[in-house]
Amino acid sequence: MLKFYSTTGPGPVVSLSDAVLNGLAEDGGLYVPVQVPSLSADLLSSLGTLSFQEIAYEVGRTLFDEDIPSMVLATIIKEALYFPVPLVRLAECTYILELFHGPTLSFKDFGARFLARLMSYFSRGTDCERTVLVATSGDTGSAVASGFFNVPGIRVVILYPSGQVSQVQEKQLTTYGGNIIALEVQGSFDDCQRLVKLSFADAELRSQRLLTTANSINVARLLPQSFYYVHGYTGLGTKSAEVVFSVPSGNFGNLTAGLLAKRMGLPVTRLIAATNVNDVVPRYLKTGNFQPRLSQRTCSNAMDVGNPSNFLRLLELCQLDHQRMREDIWGSSHSDLQTEQAIRRAHEQHGYLFDPHGAVGLLGLEDYGRKQSLPRPGVILATAHPSKFPEIIERATGLTPHLPSQLAEVLRKEKKATLLPNDFRQFQDYLHSLKN
Repeated sequence: MLKFYSTTGPGPVVSLSDAVLNGLAEDGGLYVPVQVPSLSADLLSSLGTLSFQEIAYEVGRTLFDEDIPSMVLATIIKEALYFPVPLVRLAECTYILELFHGPTLSFKDFGARFLARLMSYFSRGTDCERTVLVATSGDTGSAVASGFFNVPGIRVVILYPSGQVSQVQEKQLTTYGGNIIALEVQGSFDDCQRLVKLSFADAELRSQRLLTTANSINVARLLPQSFYYVHGYTGLGTKSAEVVFSVPSGNFGNLTAGLLAKRMGLPVTRLIAATNVNDVVPRYLKTGNFQPRLSQRTCSNAMDVGNPSNFLRLLELCQLDHQRMREDIWGSSHSDLQTEQAIRRAHEQHGYLFDPHGAVGLLGLEDYGRKQSLPRPGVILATAHPSKFPEIIERATGLTPHLPSQLAEVLRKEKKATLLPNDFRQFQDYLHSLKN
């Protein structure tokens, strides 16, 4: 049975259901597994012929053995993770794990859809409505909106930074209505995240509403993301003895999921924390000093995070040891100019079209290869479909990316969002005004 403790310090150890439904610990910390279950060598060797969904089930059984009945787990995976996860060869020993084939064309679909169904399972038999608070820098909001839309007993409030998400991303998260509420905050993603955290620290607000979160600060967003690391590894077959994953990173939930997979026994040589100019974690890896700062706007906007929450989890998983984190994680940061050049180069040389975030992942793997003895192979996590960033793709390549039908449809819908200042008191008043 999985148990969790808070990154803030000594406190009660809680169950998976409590961690899922609480979102944040009562002391404001993030939940971390007390012990990470191990994938046996026999299990890993047997997964090579299985589909992604079958791998997700086997890894899920290892994680959730006593917490979720096998039949329930199988149903959650079937309903939440029905889409393909192709491993594409880019060049010799360089591969791309495409994580953008879900309903909102983002890797966030994995965690958000799994979490929605897990939260519904753990909430069964209760009549009280639960309010899910979500801060987003782009894709999280749309994935959560899609995953939780019309889920009974749950209302979702999404906060996003005004003018700092792409038009497609904004339409994806503001056009649902129903139980999905979008708040356009006059500030940055870090401001949105701060408002969410302050809400959980407000005893009066928490006493009046059942608050939880679907951000990656909710540990159940991360656990199912470990599934695709195992899938990517097994998809390499006999070539996978030494593998590096390059992970486009902003709030560092995706990389934390990779580190969890490594702690479970997946033979990962190194995880590459590939960032844009918001590089507080790569700087920490080089200097040992973690210094959050205001985020800077970039073309890879989902990674515009100046104070990544999941850094605390990375520290715990590395036993607060800077050197151990350096052994597990390599840091790399890149400018917008380098990102656009990488998009152009990948298309010209390989005929492959990266979105800006995946392009940062490509740059991270290339940087690692130049400075380290690169184990073979390297896998880049492609986290979003390029059509979500048409202006950047056109500027880099001169091409207009193909618009999938689900995006064409959402662009025709009407935006429904409430504009709020970056002020906790007004956000607090807004939450109080919502009808139970």
